[in-house]
Amino acid sequence: MAITGRFALAAALVCGAAGGLAGQSATPPGEWTSMFDGKSLQGWKETPFRGRGEVHVKDGMIVIGKGHMTGITWTGEFPRSGFEIRFEAARLEGSDFFAGITFPVGDSFCSWINGGWGGSMVGLSSLDGDDASENDTSTVRDFVKGRWYAFRLAVTESRIRGWIDGELVIDADITGRQVGLRPGEIDLCTPLGFASYSTVAGLRKVEYRRLAPEARQ
Repeated sequence: MAITGRFALAAALVCGAAGGLAGQSATPPGEWTSMFDGKSLQGWKETPFRGRGEVHVKDGMIVIGKGHMTGITWTGEFPRSGFEIRFEAARLEGSDFFAGITFPVGDSFCSWINGGWGGSMVGLSSLDGDDASENDTSTVRDFVKGRWYAFRLAVTESRIRGWIDGELVIDADITGRQVGLRPGEIDLCTPLGFASYSTVAGLRKVEYRRLAPEARQ
């Protein structure tokens, strides 16, 4: 896979380094591991975006406040490929992306944008240098303010798939394609992070699992 560094400003961010929830690295393939205890930001840090809003925990959810771009970065270990991550998110205020996740793809990174470009754009940023609004993963979907949506993302060496409420909306063969981030602050959230843009977002039930070898197709 060729690698570049490019991403869409409508992105959410997930970032990681070291440390995190106890017992995480020992979890066998196929078993889901929680990344949010429902009470604190344990395992996460605020992404240092300029002009960011406030991040806090309330009523069992992480509230990502309204700012130019606001997000959280994972500080624990996380696989580079062969994984799934699932979470629930809601747009609480505003009209732009509320469920942006930045994630590792082998030696590079990518972002899955949900609700960007004025509220309805869904897609990956970036593929072959094109943002979510420009490449073949781009699609439009209405998101109701205040409603919770279930997201699931699966990443292997050759494919990126994404589901919303159980419906497959992203199915990208990345063999031989350039996968990367748009230059700018989004790289602050690598390797894993969530973000919102000028929007208040709620985030809960964040979990991940490593895929068994036979599932990494």
